[in-house]
Amino acid sequence: MTLLKETPPDTRKARSAAPAAGKRRGRRENLAGYLFMSPWIAGFLLLTAGPMVASLYFAFTDYNLFNAPRWIGLDNFTRMFDDPRWRKSVQVTAEYVIIGTPLKLLLALGVALLLAQSRRGQAFYRAAFYAPSLIGASVSIGFVWRSLFSDHAIVDRLMSSAGIHAGGWVGNPDWILYCLVALTVWQFGAPMVIFLAGLKQVPRELYEAAEMDGAGPLRKFWSITLPMISPVLFFNVLLETIHSFQIFGSAYVVSNTYCGPADATLVYTCYLYQQGFKNSQMGFASAMAWMLLLAVALVTAVLFWSQKKWVHYAEDAR
Repeated sequence: MTLLKETPPDTRKARSAAPAAGKRRGRRENLAGYLFMSPWIAGFLLLTAGPMVASLYFAFTDYNLFNAPRWIGLDNFTRMFDDPRWRKSVQVTAEYVIIGTPLKLLLALGVALLLAQSRRGQAFYRAAFYAPSLIGASVSIGFVWRSLFSDHAIVDRLMSSAGIHAGGWVGNPDWILYCLVALTVWQFGAPMVIFLAGLKQVPRELYEAAEMDGAGPLRKFWSITLPMISPVLFFNVLLETIHSFQIFGSAYVVSNTYCGPADATLVYTCYLYQQGFKNSQMGFASAMAWMLLLAVALVTAVLFWSQKKWVHYAEDAR
């Protein structure tokens, strides 16, 4: 008969102490991780989450930055729809988004298709086309753009030599918005790089098979290139649409800080800035900001809903 040996007490204590030591080590590692994340957490709470909660409260108050906020409910939101300048800002922003975003993406895709082909000096051309995007909507480029499109400036002289006498775009309410559109289209480098990365992922075998079937360039682009880069196209459409809704710096500088003439460049964020920091109507400006957030969220939701019909992912093909 085999006798069962009893486990020594020291061994039982060592086995029970091992899980406890592991838990203590895990807590120390978690604490170290939170300590490393603490600057970001503090920045998020103080600079993002805190102001958002405060602006949501101010949106339902009458607040002028000098007196204590006074609760007025939905009055700021109903006031918007009765304000003709608010409606004008919505119209100008919608025109800018609808015109500028497709033109920028079309130019970015066209240049990306050219740069995707092997040729001499390819690296130089990529850097040159991407360079304007590095500048961004800075104050300096706004001043340069305003100088280019002013009366008797280079753009005005070139158009006059071609028989188009439009005068300076900056001082013309019918043309100044297209000046802003030209600025955003000129900075097409960021979506171009993303398109170029997507084009590099299209298998060459698909083009070779299409050529054997007699497909031409347009047919290959429509049947192969466009479906294969549709996720990249969706990403660019989403990102550039959101950026277009947030236009402020270029409109503010090119219009010489008054978003004119005749409110022709009164984009939504420009009117929000005027109400909040020039007229000290911070409650109304906060309500405008949340209305803009809701509009962008709605457009984003529509884009995500529509992607099911035209975006093709590799997992779907399998």
